[in-house]
Amino acid sequence: MRRQAQEIQYFLYGQAFADGFRITFAILLPALIGSFTDHFDVGLTISTGALCVSLTDAPGPYIHKRNGMLLCTGFVFIVAVLTAFARLNLYTLGLEIAIVSFFFSMFNVYGSRAAGVGNAAILIMILTMDKTILVNEAIPHALLTASGGLFYLTITLLLYKLRPYAAAQRALSDCIREMATYLSIKAGFYDTTTDLNDDYRKLVAQQIIVHEKQDAIREILFKTRQIINETTTTGRRLVYAFVESVDLFEDITAAYYDYSSLRSRFGNTGVLNDVSKVIKEMAQELDRIAFSIQQDTSFTPKNFEQELILLKDKIDALETGNQSKLVLRKILVNIRKLILRFNKMNTYFIKDIKPKKRASIDHSQFVGHQALDPQIMINNLTFNSNVFKYAIRVSAACIIGFIIAKLIAYGHHSYWILLTVAFILKPAFSLTKQRNVERIIGTLAGGAIGALILILIHNTTVLFCFMVLCMLGTYSFMRIKYLIMVICTTPFIMILFSFLGVGFVKLFEERIIDTLIGCAVAFSASYFLFPSWEKEQIKTYMQQMLKANAIYFSKVVEALMGNNVSQLDYKLARKEVYVSSANLSAAFQRMLSEPKSKQVSEKRIHQFVVLNYILFSNVATAVTALLNGEKKIHSEELIQIARHILRKMNESIQRFNASTYIEVPKYNEPVRKEMKLSTDDALLKEQLEFIQRLTADIDKTVKVMLLAS
Repeated sequence: MRRQAQEIQYFLYGQAFADGFRITFAILLPALIGSFTDHFDVGLTISTGALCVSLTDAPGPYIHKRNGMLLCTGFVFIVAVLTAFARLNLYTLGLEIAIVSFFFSMFNVYGSRAAGVGNAAILIMILTMDKTILVNEAIPHALLTASGGLFYLTITLLLYKLRPYAAAQRALSDCIREMATYLSIKAGFYDTTTDLNDDYRKLVAQQIIVHEKQDAIREILFKTRQIINETTTTGRRLVYAFVESVDLFEDITAAYYDYSSLRSRFGNTGVLNDVSKVIKEMAQELDRIAFSIQQDTSFTPKNFEQELILLKDKIDALETGNQSKLVLRKILVNIRKLILRFNKMNTYFIKDIKPKKRASIDHSQFVGHQALDPQIMINNLTFNSNVFKYAIRVSAACIIGFIIAKLIAYGHHSYWILLTVAFILKPAFSLTKQRNVERIIGTLAGGAIGALILILIHNTTVLFCFMVLCMLGTYSFMRIKYLIMVICTTPFIMILFSFLGVGFVKLFEERIIDTLIGCAVAFSASYFLFPSWEKEQIKTYMQQMLKANAIYFSKVVEALMGNNVSQLDYKLARKEVYVSSANLSAAFQRMLSEPKSKQVSEKRIHQFVVLNYILFSNVATAVTALLNGEKKIHSEELIQIARHILRKMNESIQRFNASTYIEVPKYNEPVRKEMKLSTDDALLKEQLEFIQRLTADIDKTVKVMLLAS
């Protein structure tokens, strides 16, 4: 019960609810003022403009949000004017639908925020096409719509000025919270009752989410000049806490062991379950840190010393016969290391401390820079571009939906068919399929809820409160839970139209029919019209994964040779590994959602994904040990093993007919070829030999998969 209460509280203080509240207020206020002043149509038009511009208000740097909303307002005005004139003739309207849906779908080449601008332009076209607008009213109507966009922009900027760090705090909190989930999944590997294959699937899926959250907070922190150049404590504390959280994630990832062997050796002792319990408690502690950052409150850290002493005593008391307990002691050391990292992160909560700037790191290199060059769109006007094929699908599907709506002429809201088509159809088939299912289920469930509300409640004030709650739900879950958004949207629309005198039974029937038609058109277009299957891209993602791991491992080779490894190069290589791994895992998950006939070598690819996860976990362990240790030239034996590993990685890359080759660092042979290995170097040798076996297994997997395909 306490956990559920915390989840609700976390949601209410989170970014999704803040966005939902802002959007609901910006849409509701003009309509209410218009209603009270007998200018409801004017208020509703302004609200429509606010709704359209809200689609671009994704979390991110302030300047990007502002520019995106300004650009969106301009396009909304232009499209509203064009549609007001085009709707006067059926053929010109059809031509506009084809051109606008294609052109603005191409905005996907510029990233997610630009895609939001494109969606807003398509939305205003669809919402305007069935409105009765006289020729002399076209421009005034478009100006009112644009004023709604400017109204929404003003509210957003005012809130930013009042709380400039709120978005960054929420994004950092979300990131750390997903890391806590990741750590909790890692704890499952030590729980002897779980299935290891299932644990790996969960871990890989969660890694995608963590990467997305890390990318989101990087965008906010490292592209917001006020934060990155902050001379006071707030911005500096945010950057410090994020950098420490990334290092913590690397430490969590690096803590890899042969879990099958661990379970067979120590599973019956109960010590592994004790380890799992401690790690789960640490995950809960990390979740508490995230919660305190989100609410900007003080934090009292938990002392894990007693748990660690008990765990150490249990390990020491184990009767293992001839089996070494070294691996258990290493696990204990890693747990202590994670707790130390927790303590560093907790510096964030000490208001009087100013964390030192990490001047040696150029943060701008950790974020992408998307140019808005028209040439990029022009270069993508080819069937080699997935965005181009997607834009054709959207355009064709919208035209088909428009024709069906005119032929059937059922009800008074045929534009719902186009709305369904335009906003269900996604570049990936798997996401379109998922949206189809969720749209149908959500519409049916939401319709039942809406009907129940309207049957049982007749008081207009209570109905209005329910409508506002449904609006909040719609816009709060818009970017995080599509199914819940649809469930909230349908009763919101039913209650709204009931205020306008429309019978809810007829309205619900019409919405169901339009939804089913729209879903059928979107699904068919996604499957039959220039489909983009993940099997066509998966090899590219695999090659990128191999390349990223090779560059990351090259830092191990350089460190073994005693060369300087800059923190910037190392952290950029680490980030690229996480990005490549997340991209590959996400593509693989999407492929599994596609028809069986469109999948390829799923077992081999799954094996490749897991092996590469194990690989970069072990590389992370080796590279952090080398960079944190004494800089020196290590034994030639270790260097030769490392160089052989890198050459094997290059062989795997070359199997994809790639021109990429990661140069194997050269070195001057150490004076003493037969150096006696220290204890640390002996452990490092074992790890390198394990990495060597992993790279051989990966190469074998790649070879078999390519032969099979």
